[in-house]
Amino acid sequence: MKKILLLISIILLSSCATAKFKEKWLKEEAPNTFKARFETTQGNFDIVARRLWSPKGVDRLFQMIKNNYYTDVAIFRVVPNFVAQFGIHNDSLINKSWEKGIPDEPVLAKNDSMSISFARGGVATRSNQIFINLKNNKRLDTLAYSGVTGFPVIAKVIDGKENVYKFYDGYGDKLGHKQDSITKFGNKFLREKFPKVDYIIKAYIIK
Repeated sequence: MKKILLLISIILLSSCATAKFKEKWLKEEAPNTFKARFETTQGNFDIVARRLWSPKGVDRLFQMIKNNYYTDVAIFRVVPNFVAQFGIHNDSLINKSWEKGIPDEPVLAKNDSMSISFARGGVATRSNQIFINLKNNKRLDTLAYSGVTGFPVIAKVIDGKENVYKFYDGYGDKLGHKQDSITKFGNKFLREKFPKVDYIIKAYIIK
């Protein structure tokens, strides 16, 4: 009986994962240029992404936006006068599915104010976390570490910049060091321990 229940649980989890993520999504190519809107707890901001800047990176961003990844996603790391980072999904199954890293690419556009890049910690680790530069961070164009150089820009905020600057930054880099807890316990952990964190409500492609 226990074996049957375990088998049923595995099948249910597998079917849930399949409904929330499809491997074919990772193969879709983005348009050469697209715009998207992010609705947040501080208001909307719009971005433009250009495949010319980072083809693989822009493809991944497009794939995530098109398939509703950015739903109730915490803007967990806001370091004043530096970056606002987000991308850890509240649903651990969805988060895990999108963690597959994409190939590395050179930095072709500058990490200036309101540009957006993927976070990464080494070779082929760009996956589901991105950050918005809150100032001109030119050192991020050439910073070399763990076998990679720089952070390739994938998009830029073109409207709603004032709302980006409103994201709560009182926790500074503290939550950057608690990513394991955020991944494991989701937004429940953040809302209980760090109630002032802002969130991406949803994101979608716009004309």
